[in-house]
Amino acid sequence: MSDFTEPLGYRLITGPDDAEFCSRVSVLLDQGYQLHGSPALTFNGERVIAAQALVLPHSVRFEAS
Repeated sequence: MSDFTEPLGYRLITGPDDAEFCSRVSVLLDQGYQLHGSPALTFNGERVIAAQALVLPHSVRFEAS
């Protein structure tokens, strides 16, 4: 798992579909991220792997040209 010193506008969280994955997503939601789309699930032959995109809604900035 990577730690970032500043918030990113977009995050894609992946990992085994377990309590730790849910906790990682929950922490980002508490930090102001919003879910972006539905989660994706796949099976790697041993475990279900989940992916969830999250975005910071206020991270989009438009500059005048």
